[in-house]
Amino acid sequence: MTILDRSAIDGAAPGGSRERTTAAPASGTRQDGVVRATAVGALQLEAGGALPEVELAYETWGTLNADGTNAVLIQHALTGDTHVAQGEGDEPGWWEALVGPGKPVDTEKYFVVAANMLGGCYGSTGPSSLDPEGVPWGSRFPFVTIRDSVRAEARLADRLGVRAWHAVLGGSMGGARALEWAATYPERVRHCVVVAIGAYSTAEQIALAQAQVLAIRQDPHFNGGDYYGGPTPVAGLGLARRIAHISYRSEPELNFRFGRRGQGAENPIEAPGHAAERGRYQVESYLDHQAAKLVNRFDANSYIAITEALMSHDVGRGRGGLVRALAKTKAEFFLASVNSDRLYFPEQSDELARALPGEVPVHSIDAKIGHDGFLTEIGQLGGELRRKVFTL
Repeated sequence: MTILDRSAIDGAAPGGSRERTTAAPASGTRQDGVVRATAVGALQLEAGGALPEVELAYETWGTLNADGTNAVLIQHALTGDTHVAQGEGDEPGWWEALVGPGKPVDTEKYFVVAANMLGGCYGSTGPSSLDPEGVPWGSRFPFVTIRDSVRAEARLADRLGVRAWHAVLGGSMGGARALEWAATYPERVRHCVVVAIGAYSTAEQIALAQAQVLAIRQDPHFNGGDYYGGPTPVAGLGLARRIAHISYRSEPELNFRFGRRGQGAENPIEAPGHAAERGRYQVESYLDHQAAKLVNRFDANSYIAITEALMSHDVGRGRGGLVRALAKTKAEFFLASVNSDRLYFPEQSDELARALPGEVPVHSIDAKIGHDGFLTEIGQLGGELRRKVFTL
């Protein structure tokens, strides 16, 4: 097993992927919030082809109990990482309101695992990883689906000694992975928490994703995906992030925060030389900032790989449709949507609930900001999650 130094992971390597260093694990001690990686073997892929050797990066918190009944898998969203909660270091996690000592997912009671998705750039095998010949996969990295990543994650669970999860939960793309776990391994999931996503990616969601993918592929530095060692497609990746971020936020929130105001002293209706020299609106500056943050921490090829995996999301594919696929699940489902979400509409969560066996309510997160409410306002679900899922 490889141990990854998180301080190295937070420094971007060429192409935006994460550099990796190794350290010896402390025998018999908890390593809360420390990034590790383990090999899970060769993987045949749903769409054809294979990866000869797959590694998954992950973090854990807490301790697996003797009968293995307290394991919880938390799945990250599109450009998220494994750092769900703070753990031993100083860096806060992205679901601090939900995970940690005394929180609804209490790390003093539960053994919590978060894995980086297959195709990512935070330690799991992806396009920036080296192939068996020691060359980055780049353009040769195969097409992977949500289902492929879940199958790799099942092998990680085996290596961690987890026979069944007390719960698998996630929001957005993480919710798609949680749902796929319940459908692919019904005997291994007791509770499935799906937040801010439906049973499949719709035509509109695929269309938005395609625009992001093309923004990267049409960057002059993309070089067909083989840009490692040279200029990277930061302009294309930044544009992809801008497109995505508009869908993550609600129109009322953007209008309230920015309106038509100019950015600082910039006047958006003045262009001394030509149109490209005009000043920016505040909302443009905001999107520029979001783009700059992402290009400094993420690999463009991984953005494509994971986005296309999310485009493939359809729990009913090859299973006789949605209702038949879900009829075979055994988990107790907990569903939630964000009432202002304009990327994954609440109606999609309602559709998923109707397709599940029995009566499954859809809890509502009241958030003005849109889709990102599944991150910022997850604390609203804490009480219900304690009552219905995390009862140890």
